[in-house]
Amino acid sequence: MGKSNSSRDWTQIYAIYGMDQWQTLVFLLCHAVFFSLLSVLFLLYFDSVFHFFHTFLSSPGAARFAAGFGGAVTAISAVCLFFSAANFFYSAGPLHYDMAQRMVGSVNDWSTVKLALDIGCGRGILLNAVATQLKKTGSSGRVVGLDRTKRTTLSTLRTANVEGVGEYVTCREGDVRSLPFGDNYFDVVVSAVFVHTVGKEYGTRTVEAAAERMRVLGEMVRVLKPGGVGVVWDLLHVPDYVRRLQELKMEDIRVSERVTAFMVSSHMVSFRKPSQHILGPSEVRLDWRC
Repeated sequence: MGKSNSSRDWTQIYAIYGMDQWQTLVFLLCHAVFFSLLSVLFLLYFDSVFHFFHTFLSSPGAARFAAGFGGAVTAISAVCLFFSAANFFYSAGPLHYDMAQRMVGSVNDWSTVKLALDIGCGRGILLNAVATQLKKTGSSGRVVGLDRTKRTTLSTLRTANVEGVGEYVTCREGDVRSLPFGDNYFDVVVSAVFVHTVGKEYGTRTVEAAAERMRVLGEMVRVLKPGGVGVVWDLLHVPDYVRRLQELKMEDIRVSERVTAFMVSSHMVSFRKPSQHILGPSEVRLDWRC
């Protein structure tokens, strides 16, 4: 998996693509400010807090420890919440953009790509990265962005026009668990921080949710042409994806280094659909050069 040298200012990224789930960022920041103010109050009014605890604890030492411990916990909570908010903000924009470039770079030859698919295209960061690469290579190919809602796909088309790649992009709504495309249809299939959201109605850790995620992987393989390349960047469940890809006899399975995104572990996995059916086990390569 190659690492792209492309970079972009985070203000440009957010100006074009905005932010999904901005309510989460607001929630984290509000609580971070609340705990910061609470820790300052503990510091400024430590004696009053000490006397408050002393009414419940007979030992002055125990009361002083309780007051100090309470202040320390609120301060540490504020720091953790600010860090979480910063990581969420970074992951939603700059990191997502950087990982999109890496995913594009993991496909060796874009000049032969006629059709690509982005599953769960969302705001279009990865979708437009693929379209930009097609434009750079002078390809006549197109990339299809698939999402759950028509509102999202219309917004994504607007970002493609802003990026100057509108003629390379098509968007449509559809069910990712039953892709509305024929077998062996796409040269490249990609997906970024999306597959883990499939099946959440059953709960994230349930057998039913895991089965739904595996179903999406099976659909990715189904619509991929023999010799085509798939690239998935996702949270938490990538080891399960690797096992499923091995079961499906995919070739050249590569797993990137761990990247912290949205406060959890994430990895990128790429694979190639064999030109012929292979009975032997697939080899998994850990590529730390990403």
